[in-house]
Amino acid sequence: MNILVTGASRGIGKSIGEYFIKEGYNVFASARNEELLKTFQNYCVCDLNKNPEKLGNYIEENRIDILVNNAGVYIYSSIENINSMQIEQVLKTNLEVPLYLISRAVPYMKKKRWGRIINIGSISGVMGEAGASLYSASKAGLIGATKALALELAEYGITVNTINPGWVETDLGNDSVEESGFSKEEIVECIPQKRFITPDEIAGMVKYLISDEAKGVTGQSINLCAGLSVGY
Repeated sequence: MNILVTGASRGIGKSIGEYFIKEGYNVFASARNEELLKTFQNYCVCDLNKNPEKLGNYIEENRIDILVNNAGVYIYSSIENINSMQIEQVLKTNLEVPLYLISRAVPYMKKKRWGRIINIGSISGVMGEAGASLYSASKAGLIGATKALALELAEYGITVNTINPGWVETDLGNDSVEESGFSKEEIVECIPQKRFITPDEIAGMVKYLISDEAKGVTGQSINLCAGLSVGY
């Protein structure tokens, strides 16, 4: 079984890729940094903002059964300070590129009449996040696309789901803490379970969603956030 993970050079993507290597899958990884990708046997160095077609071709050539759209960018900024370049970058990376990659993966999945598409969203796309309206909008769009694609592809045995992490114990997560203006301790205090999610928990959810036990789960937006989406 061939699985491709975007944004696999570090953080959530790297953990998912390494997790599925241990599970015996043929893992294909993609990111911009070749040095960080060399831990994987199969990889495609690609800047998705500049040349998503390169990865689209790679997907077709390697007959990807499972696509994990993990690559994303986060910008923390008040709305009046957002510029057009930031809008283009965030919407393209977080929403347009995942849709494009799905379009390249689906023909093979349809032919096989089996496929799994997992989009890594964010709790910010479910609840909204003050100071991150652009990021929230892009992830909310991904959730909407997931629902529509699940309907469109259901008859072909293809499922489409989104996992929405809350605060995750990664470099990006810790960088986001610094940008937020709050301390990590203050943020943890607002999380019902009083902890950050680990990347391996996300990989475990991916494992479930691609399994036969989850073949009836499609079009869903699953919040993996230590209770953050429920309230405080």
